[in-house]
Amino acid sequence: MVFKLYGSPMSTCTARVKAVLEELNLKYELIPINFNTGEHKQPPHIHRNPFGQVPAFEDGDLTLFESRAITRYLANNYHSGGAPDLVKKNDRKAGGEVNVWIEVESQQFNPAISPIFYQIFVAPRFGAAPDQNIIKDNLEKLGKVLDVYEARLSKSKYLAGDFFSLADLHHIPYTFYFMATPHASLINSRPHVKAWWEDISSRTACKKATDDMQAAVAAASK
Repeated sequence: MVFKLYGSPMSTCTARVKAVLEELNLKYELIPINFNTGEHKQPPHIHRNPFGQVPAFEDGDLTLFESRAITRYLANNYHSGGAPDLVKKNDRKAGGEVNVWIEVESQQFNPAISPIFYQIFVAPRFGAAPDQNIIKDNLEKLGKVLDVYEARLSKSKYLAGDFFSLADLHHIPYTFYFMATPHASLINSRPHVKAWWEDISSRTACKKATDDMQAAVAAASK
């Protein structure tokens, strides 16, 4: 079976799903959606994702959207062989910790880091200068989140415990872009967060998921 993933190669949410597919050694076809032509807001894509966003995902006759929902679906239904159990399905306590830190990424980390990403990597594509006030405000918010991470990672190798999980993986796309900005010291100045990032970003699945994102980094640095 070959899954179909509709999205943009440089999209953070598309990369989140790609990373799980790679981590679980699942075969998939990435079908690019052209934002420049407005393909994401038109049929047939609008039928896959009614909000006109990416990614969308097809598993046979099942169509899903929202990247974190897709990754959970994959981790819960397609863990086999030598692939890691990213959600600790058979361990009540470990699975509970995974769920907590998945929510932390979504509700604490993402709201702070995504506006920084937008201002540095997206706004210039539309001819706008990055809003330094937005960047400054969200760097402060992100710093407070990372203080919590530093404390957590001083006690365990990964966020949910001493095992790599979906909670860690969900951080990869935005952190990858963030580390290419002048603000990477926010990560590097926290030794346990730095070690954690170096660990998860060195995984083969992470490298495959972020390969296409290098072009966006190069364009932003010009």
